[in-house]
Amino acid sequence: MPVDEQLKFETALQQLEDIVRALEGEGLTLEDALTHYQEGIRLVRLCRQRLQEVEGKLQALLVQEGEVVVKEMTLAGGEGYGAS
Repeated sequence: MPVDEQLKFETALQQLEDIVRALEGEGLTLEDALTHYQEGIRLVRLCRQRLQEVEGKLQALLVQEGEVVVKEMTLAGGEGYGAS
């Protein structure tokens, strides 16, 4: 199983936040900044993929006339999200 498949959304997001902080700082060489940027792009793509997977599974339970009905839902602003 590739490393990306094992990485949880929360872990990827935390790593992405750490990269952003490092890039906003002043201690990186140009080469290090480029490496951080490339890793950040990889993590953004991974997080987006994880969110799309969850969006596809998101369901809301509604009670209608005493029966539970499962209705597929999309996240707010999800129209066209991730469309290529």
